Amino acid sequence: MRKRFALIILSLLLSPILTRAEHGYTLEKDIVWASPDGFELTMDIYTPDTGKDTYPVIIIYHGGGWLINNKSIMDEPAQYLASHGEYVICNVNYRLLGDQENTVTMLDILGDATGALLWVKDHIAEFGGDPEKISLTGDSAGGHLAESVIVLSDALVNRPDFLPENQDFTPSYMPEGDLPTEAFEVQSAVISYGAFNIYQSCKEGNFETAQNIFWMLGQAKPRSIFGGEINVEDQPDLYKAVSPIFHVPSSEERQLPPQLFTVGSEDNLTTPELVGAYYEKVKAAGHPAEIWIYEGRPHAFLDSGSNEFLGTSFEKDAPTALDQMLAFWDGVFYGE
Repeated sequence: MRKRFALIILSLLLSPILTRAEHGYTLEKDIVWASPDGFELTMDIYTPDTGKDTYPVIIIYHGGGWLINNKSIMDEPAQYLASHGEYVICNVNYRLLGDQENTVTMLDILGDATGALLWVKDHIAEFGGDPEKISLTGDSAGGHLAESVIVLSDALVNRPDFLPENQDFTPSYMPEGDLPTEAFEVQSAVISYGAFNIYQSCKEGNFETAQNIFWMLGQAKPRSIFGGEINVEDQPDLYKAVSPIFHVPSSEERQLPPQLFTVGSEDNLTTPELVGAYYEKVKAAGHPAEIWIYEGRPHAFLDSGSNEFLGTSFEKDAPTALDQMLAFWDGVFYGE
């Protein structure tokens, strides 16, 4: 695996560096797309000012361990993508575990992620987007959500036996009528340093460690991601049900869209080895996938602003990665 990583990095280093032209865009901020139990969920929609009748669509799910941040952490990436590529960008808010008086569960968050896709398919034509040309992207926890929409959403909605008894799942937005079989289909995805194995993270205590740190910052009291007394030891199947790594279908069963996985070579949270293992599983199942390792970068290299702890800043770190992402999308949607 390391040899393949090295070859990919070398080929990218030898590739010519292209400077993308910058253009304007129109921004519609804080569009309310759903209100589960009165909790308003919003998104920002960016439409390029380049004169096309319609554009492919990119939906962004932000990171933050399902505990912190909101769509503003992806403001600068969204602006960059809208001003350097020809895509309608949807930067999405979803509920966090501490919201609604600390009652939100992982299934609620996945319901928000799937609901956002269904809303975009219903409404994005009003903003110049093509509902039949959609890509998902997200980083860290947002990468988990994007990949879960691709791998898990059809089973969550349509298979009553997929979740253990007494666990409910409903997308936060539902179109009128019955969901068509292709309701959750998208045409590609870019997953940046995503979390693919919630079960393993919780079993090893990694998530609980992060949870305690974030809760100490005043978020809420630590608890199970599924609420109540549920825990990974007693109900491992529930944690596995929301972990994409256990549910990658074979291409004979269901074809997944082309995907690009990105990760920093110095990421010690979602390491290159963990991301690489998931990439290998997707490839072995017969699906089109690529991987790009960002040399010398840690976790969260896409975030807006700067992070003194990680030593990252948007201006220094993100554009190179975003150009790689745009090149992938251009190949998928424009054949470039």
